[in-house]
Amino acid sequence: MTGHPHVWDGLIPDARIVPDTPVLDLEPGQHDLVIHGMSLHWADDPVGQIIQCRRALRPDGLFLSAALGGETLAELRIALAEAETMVTGGLSPRVAPMAEVRDMGALLQRAGLALPVADRLPLRTRYGSIWRLMRDLRAMGETNALAARHRKTPKRELFATADRIYQNTFADGDGLRATFEMIFLTGWAPSDDQPKPLRPGSAQARLADALGVKEQGT
Repeated sequence: MTGHPHVWDGLIPDARIVPDTPVLDLEPGQHDLVIHGMSLHWADDPVGQIIQCRRALRPDGLFLSAALGGETLAELRIALAEAETMVTGGLSPRVAPMAEVRDMGALLQRAGLALPVADRLPLRTRYGSIWRLMRDLRAMGETNALAARHRKTPKRELFATADRIYQNTFADGDGLRATFEMIFLTGWAPSDDQPKPLRPGSAQARLADALGVKEQGT
């Protein structure tokens, strides 16, 4: 599932590429692997997307997702908010909100996937100016698409002020810091032969014995 089919086309031989529409074009129980590639943070109903992916998997099939997380563009969000407050005296959503890793991990359980794992990878990049950063965002298809966004053309003063705030606050070596947080989700379609967690207190071996160390307090 992806909104960027040209990136994935030919990357995995014989893989089926499906648009990230609200209703995914997937047949139930037909796939060993489903990848949701860099589109989940745009979904109006992310848990619904994951549920559809889980239903498309065979038992013990794997679901993988890569998406942007809540720390993405934190610097730009701050600079634009401060600039808009200074220039217009108000505030509007200039950067779309994105979920935190804990919330994204909870979606796996809500969708009924087994052995869920959520992990994050913050990527620190540097840009020469706010203008170059926004040019890249447009090229990535990651500009603000919120229905509640401010639709009037903003004053140029807004972005000039945001650039100065960015320069003064987030200078990093020879450029300006920009964070992109990647969140990776992994979950398995339930199967009877999957490992199951033991009942609390039912363990038959001690961790200290497995590690070959002395247990504290004994």
